[in-house]
Amino acid sequence: MYDEEQQARRVVITGLGAVTSIGLGAPAFLDGLRSGHSEVKPITAFDTTGFAHANACEVTDFVPGEWIHHVDPEELGRATQFSVAAANMAVADAGLSLPELRERRVLVSVGTTDAESRDLDTLAGIQLEEGPEHLPPGLARRAQAGHLSLGIVRELGLEDVEALTIPTACAAGNYAIGSGFDAIRHGEVEAALCGGADAVCRKTFTGFYRLGTIAPEVCQPFDIDRKGILTGEGAGILLLESMESALARGARIYAEVLGYGLNCDAHHPVSPDRDSLARCMEIAHRNAGVAQDDIDFISAHGTGTRANDATETGAIRQVFDTPPPAVSIKSMIGHSMGAASALAAAACALAITENFIPPTVNHRETDPECGLDCVPNEARPAVLNVVQNNALAFAGNNAVLILGRADRATRTDGATRTDRATRTQHTEPGKEAA
Repeated sequence: MYDEEQQARRVVITGLGAVTSIGLGAPAFLDGLRSGHSEVKPITAFDTTGFAHANACEVTDFVPGEWIHHVDPEELGRATQFSVAAANMAVADAGLSLPELRERRVLVSVGTTDAESRDLDTLAGIQLEEGPEHLPPGLARRAQAGHLSLGIVRELGLEDVEALTIPTACAAGNYAIGSGFDAIRHGEVEAALCGGADAVCRKTFTGFYRLGTIAPEVCQPFDIDRKGILTGEGAGILLLESMESALARGARIYAEVLGYGLNCDAHHPVSPDRDSLARCMEIAHRNAGVAQDDIDFISAHGTGTRANDATETGAIRQVFDTPPPAVSIKSMIGHSMGAASALAAAACALAITENFIPPTVNHRETDPECGLDCVPNEARPAVLNVVQNNALAFAGNNAVLILGRADRATRTDGATRTDRATRTQHTEPGKEAA
């Protein structure tokens, strides 16, 4: 157990697993982010007859058997397949063998919005059209949210492990990473596999469509002509361990988890609250021991809806005297729901390691109501010390994660030394680096 007098452990990210519409695995995901790639196509997951428009960012090149080795993929729903595959990717990326991982105390924590709603959609259709006697038992068994984390435990053969599925919707990935951070920092576990997973499903697409927030063609966060979200899918799983452990085994360190902030205002079912999000950012800064002028860029929630983008950028301006660049990778991969902030955290870790800021693509003209530098259309070279990852969810669940370069310089008071003018290699928003 954690001794209150014991110094808290530093927590680092040593493995990344990414299942996305722009690439499978960390190297392919990195290539997609750098190039501003997007794979927007008509939905194939369900019949879209009757919808005026139905584009999404589906994962079209995923073959479960290529990524899942010890569990029959047919026993897993699509979101669980994504989760398990991303966990395998993260372990391999971290340079850990399964015997080495099994010797450690491990936490598995996976966030989600829909879990296996795709299977539930299918079961509901069978129930209505054919009757309950025709419901496939195997399909019913796999349509449980708990399998998102339990599937990882089964696949990796872990024992004496805590397995959590966190249903805090679009903020769930950051919630899950925060749970792993706390468990390692306090010595409760030695490693954590944390992130989020979701699959495109009829329920969520229809809900957003009825709200009038599905974009007809592409997602354009912060743009004056933005028209809404595109649903996406995938999984992001990060392998966390202590700095001591990573250094002892000579692991590559992508980034350090500095801290996070959580709050829930329960203000409105679907409308974000600016003041609440601002408070959540301030909580995250205090927890991470950083100041607002330490943040080099923000991975924004950035859904591309009128309300979210204006509210989020308003909250950023409320917290930051001089806001850093704020980008949305949802412009590339769509809104992958419970996977969204986990994949954004993976993108932040890659950005720190590879010295660049991912772009906000599909951008034509920034909405004056947003008014932030969104790094339009092309990635920007930048030396990053501290980055912020925002996540908002319906009903007011906010989660803000702070990551840092593991070898960044520190002041005597423990805060990060920063000089934005020398770190970001640009002078004006939207201009290419010299």
